[in-house]
Amino acid sequence: MAETSAPQAAPLRDAATVVLVRDSGENSGGGADSGGGIEVFLQRRVKQMAFAGGMTVFPGGGVDPRDSDADLAWTGPAPQWWAEQFSTTTELAQALVCAAVRETFEECGVLLASSGEEFPDPATLRDDRAALVDKSLSFAGFLRAHGLTLRADLLRPLAHWITPVNEKRRYDTRFFLAAVPPGQEPDGSTTEADVTRWASAQEAIDAWSAGKHFLLPPTWAQLTEVARYTTVADLLDAERTIEPIEPVVSAGKGLSGLAFTRSDDYFAGLGDQLPPDITL
Repeated sequence: MAETSAPQAAPLRDAATVVLVRDSGENSGGGADSGGGIEVFLQRRVKQMAFAGGMTVFPGGGVDPRDSDADLAWTGPAPQWWAEQFSTTTELAQALVCAAVRETFEECGVLLASSGEEFPDPATLRDDRAALVDKSLSFAGFLRAHGLTLRADLLRPLAHWITPVNEKRRYDTRFFLAAVPPGQEPDGSTTEADVTRWASAQEAIDAWSAGKHFLLPPTWAQLTEVARYTTVADLLDAERTIEPIEPVVSAGKGLSGLAFTRSDDYFAGLGDQLPPDITL
């Protein structure tokens, strides 16, 4: 009898996700139910999305091969420093940082780039934002055209998660932290999300436990980390050792068969809500 080989895992795609934060009460537009502490910007992906449809996530997406273009102005830790933090090559580290800044601009209109110390009004760059989304414009080309410098100093390394082998789409995702620059406000002008909002990290976790929205383990883990701090300054100043987390899969058990760092805490909070009624 011929042996049946195990299905081959889908290839990994490098990706970057940005946890945008602000101190509670920093903007009068914040949710009344934020509950204090640090607020995070959340998006609920439209259910039609091929990956994580209907889930509550942070802005982010896959690396564009052009994100490794070295011909751009850069302020802050050099790509080599980021490579050390994320245990990767210098070229990929630059691409990840560029992807983090680009995706944040594309998905919610926050631009972590400046001309000197002056940040542009993102509303004046709508056409460029659309061109980045449809990939008719590279991120490096966009920065050069407007004389802008990528602000790597506004980002912090946060985590590294790898999609389990049982998923049809797999990402090798580095998570970044960033505070929203002065004068900017994230928006919901993206076709990938149907709901966007600010919420305190703890409120987002509590709403998940109550079945009001759904958090995949990486999102829950980052919210849990943010909830440990009371101010954005303390959160950004904290030193972290970034180690990759790839959940172990138990065949035939779906989400409940995943094992990862603090998975017992995740499933204790999730309870029997599989799947929950998703309302952000």
